[in-house]
Amino acid sequence: MASSFSSFFSRDKTFRKPKKFEQGTTKYNLHKQANASLQSGIDLRSVVKKPPDHDLQDWIAVHVVEFFNRINLIYGTVCEYCTKETCPKMSGGPKYEYQWCDGVDYKKPTALPAQKYTSLLMDWVDAQINNEDIFPVSIEVPFPKTFLPTAKKILTRLFRVFVHVYIHHFDTLVSIGAEAHVNTCYKHYYYFVTEFNLVDRKELEPLKDMTERLCR
Repeated sequence: MASSFSSFFSRDKTFRKPKKFEQGTTKYNLHKQANASLQSGIDLRSVVKKPPDHDLQDWIAVHVVEFFNRINLIYGTVCEYCTKETCPKMSGGPKYEYQWCDGVDYKKPTALPAQKYTSLLMDWVDAQINNEDIFPVSIEVPFPKTFLPTAKKILTRLFRVFVHVYIHHFDTLVSIGAEAHVNTCYKHYYYFVTEFNLVDRKELEPLKDMTERLCR
């Protein structure tokens, strides 16, 4: 499973350009350590725990970027099936609909087709994680007070992509052989955000039944 996971998530088909860490930095080392643990096949509940000799905010920052990269790739595998016609709303079944609001171009929550919503979301996340005033690169620069609220908002919004993909494009995941890989990524995400209380439990409700089957 570990090798197939690595192979699947190294494909070039991404929705947005992935974020990379500069070699030799603390974040790069944490990124390598997290990936090595993930691909080793050990219990994902153990993988998410912070190494005792590392800063918690660094650990969270690295994982925010990792989840952005992986969810970006997951959506990239189904985006050609996610059109204005097939997915006129960013939804997760009839009970859940997500509207976009960034306070700049969209000052009020606005209903959008799923692909447009996800495009804006990925662009917004990319801007946050590349903003060194929020995600400092050097270990000599402390994390700002805005870091944790921003990280939580990013992870909450990225979860909505999981919701849409699982509920509206699950058949596609199965047909391309991606189901097991996406499940592994989702479990890693779920264990991480619940380990550090980074996403409100109410936000996780749309996938509650599936989560109970996969993660309990």
